[in-house]
Amino acid sequence: MSDKSENLNALQHASSAYLRSAMHQPVQWNEWGEAVFALAQRENKPVLLDVGAVWCHWCHVMDRESYDDPEIAAIINQHYIAVKIDRDERPDVDSRYQAAVQAISGQGGWPLTAFLTSDGRPFFGGTYFPPEDSHGRAGFKRVLLTLAQAFHEKGGEIEESAQGVMAAISRGESFAGHTGPINPEMIDNLVRSAVKQFDPVHGGFGTQPKFPHPSALDLLIDSFARSRDQELKTVIETTLRKMAQGGVYDQLGGGFHRYSVDDKWIVPHFEKMSYDNSELLKNYVHAYRALGDGFYAGVANDIMRWMDSVLSDRESGGFYASQDADITLEDDGDYFTWTLEELRAALPDPLEAGLAAAYYDVEPVGEMHHNPLKNVLFVSSTIEQLATRFELDPQAVRQKLSIIKRKLLDTRARRPTPFIDKTIYASWNALCISAYLSAAGALGREDCQIFALRSLDRILRSGWSVADGLVHVIAYADGAVPLQPIAGVLDDYAFTANACLDAFEATAEAKYYEAALQIADAMIARFHDSTGQGFFDTGNSAVRQIGALTAQRKPLQDTPTPAGNPSAAIALSRLYSYGGDAKYRLIAEKCLEAFAGVVEHFGYFASTYGLALAHVLGEHTALLIIGGDQIAAEMLDVARGFWSTDSSLLHIKNVAQIQRLPLALRETIASLAGSPNTVALLCSGHSCRPPLYDPGELKLELANSLRAGRIQRV
Repeated sequence: MSDKSENLNALQHASSAYLRSAMHQPVQWNEWGEAVFALAQRENKPVLLDVGAVWCHWCHVMDRESYDDPEIAAIINQHYIAVKIDRDERPDVDSRYQAAVQAISGQGGWPLTAFLTSDGRPFFGGTYFPPEDSHGRAGFKRVLLTLAQAFHEKGGEIEESAQGVMAAISRGESFAGHTGPINPEMIDNLVRSAVKQFDPVHGGFGTQPKFPHPSALDLLIDSFARSRDQELKTVIETTLRKMAQGGVYDQLGGGFHRYSVDDKWIVPHFEKMSYDNSELLKNYVHAYRALGDGFYAGVANDIMRWMDSVLSDRESGGFYASQDADITLEDDGDYFTWTLEELRAALPDPLEAGLAAAYYDVEPVGEMHHNPLKNVLFVSSTIEQLATRFELDPQAVRQKLSIIKRKLLDTRARRPTPFIDKTIYASWNALCISAYLSAAGALGREDCQIFALRSLDRILRSGWSVADGLVHVIAYADGAVPLQPIAGVLDDYAFTANACLDAFEATAEAKYYEAALQIADAMIARFHDSTGQGFFDTGNSAVRQIGALTAQRKPLQDTPTPAGNPSAAIALSRLYSYGGDAKYRLIAEKCLEAFAGVVEHFGYFASTYGLALAHVLGEHTALLIIGGDQIAAEMLDVARGFWSTDSSLLHIKNVAQIQRLPLALRETIASLAGSPNTVALLCSGHSCRPPLYDPGELKLELANSLRAGRIQRV
């Protein structure tokens, strides 16, 4: 009787869903590790590195065309040691080889195909390769044979190329010699770089393909809240409305797809990522608070509707990584798109079908090249236009559209559902937790706060210890426990520290502040460059670094998640504002100074750096409401009607909580520890204005601050 696993490669032992999906391929794949490169050196073979992700359509295409092909697999197995990487699981490996391939070919992306020396240094690479020569592009088969021959016959040229690529990685990522002073003008310059790229017709920045750039939007919202600049308001409103009305937004299920292939936000790449939706959720919440328009609150609630139903572990807490775009390689977003006939079958009432077709622009010929009958749903008519065209009252149109959406969603739910990667990553979960906590406060969604705190507690319980630090993967898709936990990278620490501070501000519970403090201290110990300042993306490790991992990186650019260095600076600045420990402020300042000489060259791709400057250069303001009675509730309602981008609201329900506050904050309000009355305090710079005991007084004080330009009204 044959062993069922005899035809499986080494990826059968992997925990990653993406890697396990390739365990049946005839390529003798290996996971990344020191033993693999030792094997390559013993056999004197180059290494073929394939980096992809479970949500990546073209990764699956290359798998089917090349890696499933026995002839190509035989070439790889004979001439190479093959290594496959899940870019979500190993962002440290991916980021370096992305930089390498960009230096070689001028472009990056996934699938990433890199050819390495036997010790892991890249000497050639690209992204997707067709199996055979096609349209002037070299076929993968020919590339494999040519490079295998070159590796053995032109060793000198291979070595020279590898050295040059490694030098390019180091130069591009170290930022040595780019220090300088920091000042508020730098924020204005980064804002102007985004405004300069603004598309006034369709919103967003630049041309096709068009990405949302959430950090840039947050920087613009922050700047508008400070300045009330009407040009910034136009950029924000146009972009957020056009995105939410476009096909890049799932009009039925809620949530954003990854990006749009066109400049009108109509045809997306259909995968949905947790980090895109967490950061866009923040955008819409912040826009709601800055502009007071209920449209943004509606989109925010709709994003969370999708995340709650599809992308979260409701029982244990935690947010899943992504939802795939496709069911098979033959389709392209077929789950999300509609033919006119499919629409009419779901809506047999002619009026409903006509309204839906007009509202979502569903026509006999749609937008999808692989199937011209398929339409992407996007909002193409206003309620008023539909009311006029169909001779209905606008309210009746709204009611009809609500029914239509429910019927279409019910029909879609009966289709095969794209794969959901249920892996829980510390960094992406921290972003989601922060977004949910922000939404909970702004929208009055206690359920969001409860789930966010449950998710944060899971990270702290399962993924963090003072002795071992943070792990990058909290749980894998199939529930498997990783045999060798993957050490957290800078993003995991910086994002989780900020999430803990968000939880502290939401609850006034000292345990979250203490967790933020411990994680920040570990971040400094493991990642901080005490000589050149700033933070490396990977920590000090006893494990020998292989190949491009020997190149040190200090992440500055948003990609599209917020960059690690400015995120770390934000966390440290916030810790200083509460605890008063000057070392955190100093490290944050030095971190930003380390990039000051070069950051403006990155433009709006360095928007998180601009937000960090606002934190470090500004003066944090905390509004404390102390008490648990009806007056406290009324004060909270008043407080939520005002907003400051560099402020926080803490509701302290009893005296016992005061004793557990950070030292500087506790000392600031010590005189009120025994007050029998509910009180509100507006504190900044470790001092407070006179206490307020009446909701009306608080409203007047906040209004005065509004006139002074410190706080913005919702």
